[in-house]
Amino acid sequence: MVQKAKILLVDDRPENLLALEAILSALDQTLVRASSGEEALKALLTDDFAVILLDVQMPGMDGFETAAHIKRRERTRDIPIIFLTAINHGPHHTFRGYAAGAVDYISKPFDPWVLRAKVSVFVELYMKNCQLREQAALLRLQLEGGGKSASGDSKEPAGLLAELSARLAAVEEQAEALSKQLDDESADAAAVATAAHLERKLTGLRRALDALEPGTGSGTPPVPSQS
Repeated sequence: MVQKAKILLVDDRPENLLALEAILSALDQTLVRASSGEEALKALLTDDFAVILLDVQMPGMDGFETAAHIKRRERTRDIPIIFLTAINHGPHHTFRGYAAGAVDYISKPFDPWVLRAKVSVFVELYMKNCQLREQAALLRLQLEGGGKSASGDSKEPAGLLAELSARLAAVEEQAEALSKQLDDESADAAAVATAAHLERKLTGLRRALDALEPGTGSGTPPVPSQS
C-alpha cells in the first residue's frame, strides 16, 4: 500500500484552512492544519511534508519569518513552500517571498484548479523521491546482507541485480513521464529543477547498479522508453 504524502496548510483563519482543504481534497493526500507559524514549525519537527502552503499575513510570526526558520533547519530546508497572500505590495513584496525560499507566490483570490495543479506536481516529485530512497536502501541492505531477496530467500548475485534493476527501471519510467509532463505544461522553474535533481539521483543509482554487473554492465535490463 502506497503511503500518502503530507501537505502542510498554514493560515491563522479557520475559513481559509477549510477552503484549502476543499480545494486539495481531490488529491487524496494527508492534509495537516497549522494555525500559526509556531504550530507549523512544531509539525515539521516530527513529520515529513511534500509541500507547504503558507499564508504571508499572520499575527505574531508571519509567513516570511516562518519560512526563514524552515529554511534554516537541515531537516526541512528542501521542502517546497508556496506563499499565499491576500495583499500585493508590488514586485518588492513578491521578491521578498522568493528570497525567503518560496518556490511560488500566489495572490488571493486564486484559481483553485491552478493551485491544485501546482501542489500535485510537488506531491508527485515527493513520491518519486521516496521511491528512490527506498530502492537505494534496499540495494544497500541486500548487498550488506549477502544477497537476500525481499522474502528473505538467498539469491544469486545476478538474480539480485536483475530484480533491483527492474525495480529501479519502474521508477525511472515514472520519473521520465513526469519530466515530459512538466515540459509539455511549461511548469514552474522550481518544479522542473526538482525533477532534474530526481533524475540525477536516479542516474547515480543506475550507475551504481551497472558497476556491480560483471564486465561492463551490459547485462543491465534497458530502461523502458516512454512514448
